[in-house]
Amino acid sequence: MKNNTTYLITGGSRSGKSRHALELAKFAKKPYYIATAAARDDEMCDRIQKHQQERGEHWQTIEEEIALSDAIKTAEKMGADCIVIDCLTLWTSNIMFNDKCNIEIELEKLLKSIKAASVTLIFVTNEVGSGIVPANALSREFRDSAGIVNQKVAAVVANVLLAVSGIPIKIKGEGGAI
Repeated sequence: MKNNTTYLITGGSRSGKSRHALELAKFAKKPYYIATAAARDDEMCDRIQKHQQERGEHWQTIEEEIALSDAIKTAEKMGADCIVIDCLTLWTSNIMFNDKCNIEIELEKLLKSIKAASVTLIFVTNEVGSGIVPANALSREFRDSAGIVNQKVAAVVANVLLAVSGIPIKIKGEGGAI
């Protein structure tokens, strides 16, 4: 496994993004998974449980809705050699609905932690701007914020992949296994 390789995997819902992130990390000796989702309803609880089963027991999990930079640093200190962060879209939403947070500040912290990382980082995100223009202001604000987060993270990572129908397509960088 190469050290300090960075990825952003984007795509639509159920496009195979998370599965490909796990595939990229399959040779990690001490993989960590940073989960940004909160189990606020039964359907999300089921999704979280399925993701945990897909990863297997050798993965360590950190649940963090906002402070991704801190979670990455914690995983590195705990000896992680690969960290999957799933997902930036939910992270963006979490920040938007937290009155104490500012997306620009949190994003800047995240970008600094990506640049400083000493381990492989694999970010998963949704491509939300390819559909219709949302009818309400909050939905448009979310779409715009998610797009900006994706652009800024894509600019600093070494590899960007687009997942379509379970097939990862290289957009930037090597795109291969780590």
